[in-house]
Amino acid sequence: MGEITGNYSQVDKIWSIIPAVYVWYFAFTSNFNPRMTLMAIMVTIWAVRLTYNFSRRGGYSLIPWKGEEDYRWPVLRQNPLFKNRISWGLFNLLFISTYQNGLIFLFTIPVLYAWKGSDLPLNTLDYSAAGLMLFFVAIEFIADQQQFDFQTEKYRRINAGEPLEGAYAKGFVSAGLWGMVRHPNYAAEQSVWLSFYLFSVAATGDWLNWSLIGGILLILLFIGSSDFSEKISAGKYPAYA
Repeated sequence: MGEITGNYSQVDKIWSIIPAVYVWYFAFTSNFNPRMTLMAIMVTIWAVRLTYNFSRRGGYSLIPWKGEEDYRWPVLRQNPLFKNRISWGLFNLLFISTYQNGLIFLFTIPVLYAWKGSDLPLNTLDYSAAGLMLFFVAIEFIADQQQFDFQTEKYRRINAGEPLEGAYAKGFVSAGLWGMVRHPNYAAEQSVWLSFYLFSVAATGDWLNWSLIGGILLILLFIGSSDFSEKISAGKYPAYA
């Protein structure tokens, strides 16, 4: 769909939905094991928040393959490496479409590892993991709301022909959580899935197990994403650095 429409954010439309489908599938297959059901509920809460935020930013459309495209893809397409139609098509196939879909599955895989401890009752670590996930989802909600409020007011002023003064003159949000952490939503998103991994530990006692691979790969993705986002922001807004 990305190749046909020229909108390469097709994976973004399912990013917040498919993890819940995966986890509920495993919960259903386990005959709704209490731990795996709790994991599915936590992921659903995460999914509702992210889907809501993506939707209000214009990510979805009545025509399913349309909607807002990630602002970073048009910038990346200007890179000489990707100006060639074939090289960009391969990047879309291998990274955007294939790798990202694989990553979505991998960061939900602790639910499969947790199945090994299906006979072990819920314990303190399970409840701690659930509490941490709720905490970090709340951080994401607050951070995204602060960003949404700032951008809405900034563009209202621009469209009304009003001068951008005070915090709006800088062009980017730097108050609230954004005044303490440069990417509070990114930090919280990574923390959500590291907290999710703790369920596999609670089920088995294996503090280091192979289901952590998805969380590690997600962190690596966010490192690259953050660096790229900051490069764009620093180029647009002199005060960003």
